[in-house]
Amino acid sequence: MGIGEYLKSHCLLTDGAMGTYYAEIKRQESPVSEWANIREPEVVAGIHRAYLEAGAMLLRTNTFAAGRQVLGVDKKGQEEIVRAACRIAKAEIALHMEKTGRKCFLAGDIGPLREVFVNGDAADVGEEYRALVDLFLEEGVDALWFETFPDMGGMGEAVAYAKSRMPDIFCAGLFCVNQNGYSSAGIRAERLIAQAGETELDAVGLNCGVGSGHMLRIVENLRLPEKKYFCVLPNAGYPEQLNSRMVFLRNENYFRKNMEKIAACGVSVLGACCGSSPEYIAELSGNLSAPLNSVECKVFEPACGDGGKLCREEDDIWVHTENNRFLEQLQGKKVIAVELDPPYDADDAKIIAAAARLKELGADILTVADSPQGRSRMDSVLTAVKLVAITGMPVMPHICCRDKNMISMRSVLLGAYANGIRNFLFVTGDPVPIQLRSSATGVFDYNSVKLMEFAREMNREHFQNEPMVYGGALNQGRVNFSVELSRAQKKIDAGASYFLTQPVYGREDIERLFLLKQKLKTKLLAGIMPLVSYRNANFVKNELVGINIPDKVLLKYHPDMGREEGEQVGIRISLEVMEQMNDFVDGYYFMLPFNRVGLMEGILRGMKK
Repeated sequence: MGIGEYLKSHCLLTDGAMGTYYAEIKRQESPVSEWANIREPEVVAGIHRAYLEAGAMLLRTNTFAAGRQVLGVDKKGQEEIVRAACRIAKAEIALHMEKTGRKCFLAGDIGPLREVFVNGDAADVGEEYRALVDLFLEEGVDALWFETFPDMGGMGEAVAYAKSRMPDIFCAGLFCVNQNGYSSAGIRAERLIAQAGETELDAVGLNCGVGSGHMLRIVENLRLPEKKYFCVLPNAGYPEQLNSRMVFLRNENYFRKNMEKIAACGVSVLGACCGSSPEYIAELSGNLSAPLNSVECKVFEPACGDGGKLCREEDDIWVHTENNRFLEQLQGKKVIAVELDPPYDADDAKIIAAAARLKELGADILTVADSPQGRSRMDSVLTAVKLVAITGMPVMPHICCRDKNMISMRSVLLGAYANGIRNFLFVTGDPVPIQLRSSATGVFDYNSVKLMEFAREMNREHFQNEPMVYGGALNQGRVNFSVELSRAQKKIDAGASYFLTQPVYGREDIERLFLLKQKLKTKLLAGIMPLVSYRNANFVKNELVGINIPDKVLLKYHPDMGREEGEQVGIRISLEVMEQMNDFVDGYYFMLPFNRVGLMEGILRGMKK
């Protein structure tokens, strides 16, 4: 009897934690238990044995963190560890069955593989997922157990591959969310479950991240997909610092009471994650309201407010424009967006004066940079809040992924929204300068695409009546432009409504933007940055990555030119470039060197001719 057949008439109890329980046994802070498969197999065997004796019907191999990047091993080293893990678990299951006559299942445990970002793009990890699937299938596991994933990344393809090799293999996919019900990728639990429900997975669910109390609250409010078994494996609780070690306090009885309520929600597979031990599994096995092996668990059919309709990805929110002046303008005119750099100190008089002047000149929206080049300036959101309060103009603060973790990012977006800000530019952000890295580090919980996905979920969760509107940056000068096109499409898929480009100076950039506009359904604001002197032009060409300045543009500047002459050359070049793009772009994004607002007068005057 396979797992799928078993679940038609039984609930299934899994084992509990491996990593944290191993750390408890070894009295170590954060050991990697996967190494024990080859170095201390007797310890791993003892843990499996304890869970089986506690009543677990399914063991997970000790391979959750067996990724090559995590362990620092090659494909051969990974294979040695995985096969050893399978061998240990299979031996313990065989001994237990011989002793008790009780059938138990084995699942090959696969955690999310670490993505390696190169120039903001994640390297393909599909080959490694397929290699792990191959190993587990060769070892004869009963199931593939994908757990603690922040999103579908790689899981759906790995499951499809497994099913192509062995159609009857049972596959479960579990996601990790926080107390607010969001994953580290910024995706709400309900959306994750809905996405997983459309794959070939046999079971979906949640594990890790939260204790049983928070997990109960999340599960009670979920709409579950049709024709999928549901799995729930919460943490024992939350760790506390005790004698320089992180320790989970014992609460088996409390855990069991919450799991009884979770089981009543229609959950088919129950177990425990970080901080748990065999005592937790024994408590579940012996004290749930009915014996697990006699409870009839049906495939869950959702009973939700829309008559059981699955909340699908395409049922996205509609972006309303009636309360967003910038978005209204973007639908029917050439929009003028102007970037202002906040000051390095608390003196905001100049930026306020610049904003007031731009309003007089007819700019449509002010964009506010977020510590560009990794050098600290006044906060972009707080600056934007003050500018809109004083000028009444629409504002678009840049939000950079470099400086804020997931908790801080959510707080910033909520605060900005509460202060009336609706338009944002989400960027991954420049790295921290080398000279500052001894005292400051980049956070990068997100890249720009992940942040957009997070904002989309916040719109669905909190702001459906008047959602945030956000755009992304676009580097048309990238060496491999096909990669930039692909990345732009990912941003559109994540909800981006518009793009602001790098400064445009030459024909090649213009042709690439024209191609992008043909291929992608989006609004495009072409970057315009007037170069105001010979020194300024040389600095931008040689010091700022991603901006392409043709030599013929540079030759229009000379060392002896004065300020007025340099500005006039910059204005003239900008107008020439804008004329070549005017037929296909939706507006212009002006970056004014040193916040020289006077440049806009000459440009706007030239546009009217």
